Amino acid sequence: MSLRFHEIAEANHRILNPFTQTELMQLGQICRLDATMRQLDLASGKGEMLCQWSQQWGIRGVGVDISKIFLKAARQRAVELNVQNKLTFIEADAGKFVAEGEQFDIVSCIGATWIGNGLAGTIRLMLPALKPGGLLLIGEPYWIETPPDEAYTSANISKDEFTSLIGTLDRFDAAGLKLIEMVLATPHSWDRYIAAQWWTVDNWLQLNPTDTDATALAEWIAASQRDYLEYSRRYLGWGVFVLKLK
Repeated sequence: MSLRFHEIAEANHRILNPFTQTELMQLGQICRLDATMRQLDLASGKGEMLCQWSQQWGIRGVGVDISKIFLKAARQRAVELNVQNKLTFIEADAGKFVAEGEQFDIVSCIGATWIGNGLAGTIRLMLPALKPGGLLLIGEPYWIETPPDEAYTSANISKDEFTSLIGTLDRFDAAGLKLIEMVLATPHSWDRYIAAQWWTVDNWLQLNPTDTDATALAEWIAASQRDYLEYSRRYLGWGVFVLKLK
């Protein structure tokens, strides 16, 4: 979908992935965060991970995103949580962003491996900024079981874009990474991410019936709803994988 559709559909979301607050904070605990650590988050969205983790554990960080709307929300959230002096949010294409070399204890890309045209390319983008011994956090979909061919068409994705959990492990292994932990989304957290978009978009369409994108947005959300209920909720999983270089 277009960036604008993304911004409209997730206008009321804080976390722009199928993760709940509980899962987000569990991930922070797993990463053994502390105030000495520095994080780079590529395609950081509304910055909820950086803001929450900075408030809870004192980390410093940099978030990079292309959306002015999401960046505005991230900066406002940093002020709300009184962590604005610890975080910097930069407007840039995360796929082209050049960070300081080996300066971050954590480099994350949560649910946006399209920035590197897939998992392998995104890993190559992330590694130069990582300190020796640091953590990579990658949010990535996977197939719970092999879906019917119609599911790929419905979701508008190619058959090789995602793989199974064990296939995802193989992809990490091929990239020279070792998997040390993970937090997987649940059907509930998927519902809270996807289903919440339906009401948000419906409200927006009622308020903006003559917008030039109104028809296309209505068609997109209807197709998304049918895909989720018929295929994605059953077949598609999602998780954040905690990784280190071998």
